[in-house]
Amino acid sequence: QLAESGGGSVQAGGSLRLSCAASDVAYRKYCMGWFRQVPGGKREGIAVIDTDGTTRYAESVEGRFTISKDSAQDTIYLQMNNLKPEDTAMYLCAIEFFTTPADFLVYGGKNAWGQGTQVTVSS
Repeated sequence: QLAESGGGSVQAGGSLRLSCAASDVAYRKYCMGWFRQVPGGKREGIAVIDTDGTTRYAESVEGRFTISKDSAQDTIYLQMNNLKPEDTAMYLCAIEFFTTPADFLVYGGKNAWGQGTQVTVSS
């Protein structure tokens, strides 16, 4: 199970930090990361981190967002800085075992998804 927190509303240029805690993780090798989706739009993989600490980002957030993890608690964080109105979306956390960061961002987390947390950025 995955539980997200930390969404909200912020003005452009502001920052937010999202958290995602995983419970009952079956294997110790996995990727966890974040996707986002707007109504009627395609789900976009934006940031991922694997159990070795390797990270990967979508071009749309590179340099503004930072993903990190607390391995002891199977929790990841997404620090979002310099937020833009186009970052407005539902942000979803996902986990997938035995995959690569590149595949995770493209094909999605196959093992579990969180319910999502809304991020709204006003201009």
